[in-house]
Amino acid sequence: MKVASFMPAVTQMIYDMGLQDMLDGITFECPTKALEEKQVVVKYKLEGQVLTSEEINAIFSKTKADGGTLYYVDEPLLENIAPDIIFTQDVCDVCQIDTESVARSAYKLPKVPELISITPNSLEDVFDNALTVAKAMGKEAIGIAYIENLKEQIYEIVDVQRQHKIQSKSIMLLEWIDPLFNCGHWIPHQIGFAGGIDLLSHPSGDSIVISWDKIVKYDPEVLVIAPCGYGIERTMEDMKFLTERAEWSSLRAVKNKQVFIADFAMFTQSSASTLVDGIKCLAAMIHPEHYTISEDLKVKFANYHDLVAINL
Repeated sequence: MKVASFMPAVTQMIYDMGLQDMLDGITFECPTKALEEKQVVVKYKLEGQVLTSEEINAIFSKTKADGGTLYYVDEPLLENIAPDIIFTQDVCDVCQIDTESVARSAYKLPKVPELISITPNSLEDVFDNALTVAKAMGKEAIGIAYIENLKEQIYEIVDVQRQHKIQSKSIMLLEWIDPLFNCGHWIPHQIGFAGGIDLLSHPSGDSIVISWDKIVKYDPEVLVIAPCGYGIERTMEDMKFLTERAEWSSLRAVKNKQVFIADFAMFTQSSASTLVDGIKCLAAMIHPEHYTISEDLKVKFANYHDLVAINL
């Protein structure tokens, strides 16, 4: 069986489950390990361009409004691979290529592959998706074991809160800074398992533009900033869009030095293992006195105030 994955989260889960020998084609956004080993079939029209957050949002919004896409399929390469299955997605046609766009290329092939859209809304959907992928690849038992192991890790996090009778803290997680976007889909569920609650989030739904006034009135205890597609260093370049606002210094999270910059992949990339890592990191941000995390996860987030002090 030959498989192509045009969703980075699916590619990650295929690697997590040790099924990568069946994987041939991927998208340019897939994890580094896959990019080193597999053929990149889906590519990005704006590759190499340096854009601001506002420019990125404007370009993607206009392209979507015009019914276009910023991604394209290398059709000769896809035909050469001749996959039996292509995993696609319809969660966000702004961030990644969607099923409709893939279908236009796939249906030209001499052997038309099966298209399987992976479109989670909730954290439970993500676990179900992992099983869907494993089943489609003929490895259901591996998928079940993978999910059970990850859920056990979540139960351990929740058990700590029960044992210590930890009270949830108010959280705000931003998926974009300019303009401001709240968090949606499975991220509010991650926050809940980590011992927090984001009252401005949109559980199991799309993230949406939110006003600064609402954030100021909400005044969360902890503020987590994880713009989609950005690592810590890139996010720090855009922090001026927050710190230059008049009310910034009066926010409770800012005064108490509870502002964190986090790698987007732990939240907006919906691979099951990555999201569980996100829960672990959130728990360490929200309740540091009760949680310790591994060294490899410590580099996935940082206290904003510490980063500023280092750069002074």
